[in-house]
Amino acid sequence: MVAHRMPKMLRELGVRPIINASGTLTVLGGSVIHNDVLHAWRGASEVFLDMKELHAGAGKFIARLVGAEAAYVTCGTAASLVMSVAACMTRGETNKMARLPKSEGMRNEVVVQRLHRNEFEHTIELTGARIIEIGDEQRTRPEELSNAISERTAAVVYFAFDPLQGVLPLEHVLEVCHRQRVPVIVDAAAEIPPKENLRRFIEMGADLVLFSAGKDIGAPNDTGIILGRRDLVEICMRLGPHNTESVNARLRDYIGRPMKTSKEDIFAVVAALKRYLQTDHGRRLRRMEGMVRYMVSALSKYEAVKVREADPAYDHPRPVCIPRVELEFPSQALGADEVARRLREGEPPVYAYVMNHRLYINPQCLRSGEERTIVSRLSRLLSEKHYANSRV
Repeated sequence: MVAHRMPKMLRELGVRPIINASGTLTVLGGSVIHNDVLHAWRGASEVFLDMKELHAGAGKFIARLVGAEAAYVTCGTAASLVMSVAACMTRGETNKMARLPKSEGMRNEVVVQRLHRNEFEHTIELTGARIIEIGDEQRTRPEELSNAISERTAAVVYFAFDPLQGVLPLEHVLEVCHRQRVPVIVDAAAEIPPKENLRRFIEMGADLVLFSAGKDIGAPNDTGIILGRRDLVEICMRLGPHNTESVNARLRDYIGRPMKTSKEDIFAVVAALKRYLQTDHGRRLRRMEGMVRYMVSALSKYEAVKVREADPAYDHPRPVCIPRVELEFPSQALGADEVARRLREGEPPVYAYVMNHRLYINPQCLRSGEERTIVSRLSRLLSEKHYANSRV
């Protein structure tokens, strides 16, 4: 979106649209919604529906699309993780469901590998669960998983940050946990593309798999999908915001009550997923690769910056299957942080990201022509006086 196409309300609010060179990040709005998805969203806005019936119908439809036993649309992966952990803690027992986050006397431990600890893990603890850490910062040993599992273990959560050296691989985690009848929850929020991941973790045997629908799938930013075992998904649905059950002769909402999903968002998730599965992702990737090659070529004439095409590591913004432009500033006339700041503050604002003192440009969310705008903005910075003697 360029400045002259800025919606009137953005001007009224004093908010500028940006060029997103970082990826499908929640803090940058997730994704841009296609007209087909907006049409479905608009259609839902014009009718009243039984929300339990809509959730059930959408879940069955999504499950058939991706080859899972069951599916449930949520208001994002964080909500999916809360309800998935709660389902594993309570196993559908209404008295336990009604008590959460008070978890005394139930399975309330969730095992997580040290190398998987991250800024999102506190969501697990919203249920009243306690995280049991295994391994260290170098690796997780196989026996550590077996030793951590007890009668208090509700589930093991596997954050799909692969490839990550030293992590106990999912195949082994599934084998050990299923032998001891402990469910495995795979948090794969931003692990698509590739689209095959929608089926891969289920086919490997994961009990529940969580995806953001508001990232590459292209649904609204506040949506997510739980896929997996029918019995556990049905408990997630019961824990959700549209279910009120009788507990001790009183009607009671459960822990998912604040995590409301609108009828419009459910329609949008179904429409976005249908469109996503029909998209030619090979063509998309070739387009992104072309953008990266163009930017690398156009910026390579400046000796003051080292530019290359990079394959991101596990710790970069997901997904890591998309190549990036990497810029290193060895002269420190302008460091990566300062360049990133000036890109954000300029016109139009460009949001790239910095890791290990290098600036990265992710083409995933760039629209046609925005790669040229980024080159123009960077060229102006690299042409300033303090770089004059560094130009070829």
